[in-house]
Amino acid sequence: MSESTQSSTERSPFTRPGFIISAALVVALIAAVVVIFFLPKADSTAQPAPASSSAGASAAPTKSADAAGKSVCGLPSSTETALGAAPKSKWELVGKMAAPTDPKTFGPGLTDDSGFRSCFAHSPTGAVYSAVNLVALGSSKSQQMNIKLADKLMTPGAGRDAAKQQATMLDPSTGSSGTVQVRGFLLKSYVPTEANVDLAFQTSGGKLFHAVLPLQWLDGDWKVKVSDAGQLINDVAPLSDMSGFIAWAGV
Repeated sequence: MSESTQSSTERSPFTRPGFIISAALVVALIAAVVVIFFLPKADSTAQPAPASSSAGASAAPTKSADAAGKSVCGLPSSTETALGAAPKSKWELVGKMAAPTDPKTFGPGLTDDSGFRSCFAHSPTGAVYSAVNLVALGSSKSQQMNIKLADKLMTPGAGRDAAKQQATMLDPSTGSSGTVQVRGFLLKSYVPTEANVDLAFQTSGGKLFHAVLPLQWLDGDWKVKVSDAGQLINDVAPLSDMSGFIAWAGV
């Protein structure tokens, strides 16, 4: 492969159908190593989450999320608006990617029998946990999982409709065996109703990329805002190093 061809491939990592189907809840950072399918002052004293994340051990859902921002499963909210340090986290493999988990404090507060994870805290840390878990969930090649991602974790609109339609056409046999893992984050902006989480990824080949996941607090959980084409991530940029990002990784 020529250098120019390789460069062009790396600049357009999200063009394959598998990525678009779940509103780019599928992160394919390099075509050659297309990997994952599917994104306050930090509470640095947070304890690791309990070992179990099964539906039975998850926080029980409340009837509704209140106007003050309580999560749908009753996780605590926070008035913090910044996140300057990496949370102390337990990580679990979700699909092909490690994701942070703290069911009692930051989320996911709900995990169903299929492994679908939802309900994150209404806080900066909860938003970052949500972003990483969204990306990790997309590493599943399950058509059912991708439909559920589009249906439950995207904001309503043309983009979600497009993502759901594309998810029905997912071919589980496609995709490569490469992997991508989160290596850091930057909370670019946060207000109680919205958050923009910039995630840094590293491919199994050692290349670094980053992308911003726009989130909205809606119906007691963080949901991703997608383009009308059904793409969660519209722009991916290469990184030469991790400068500017807060290092945070599970593996």
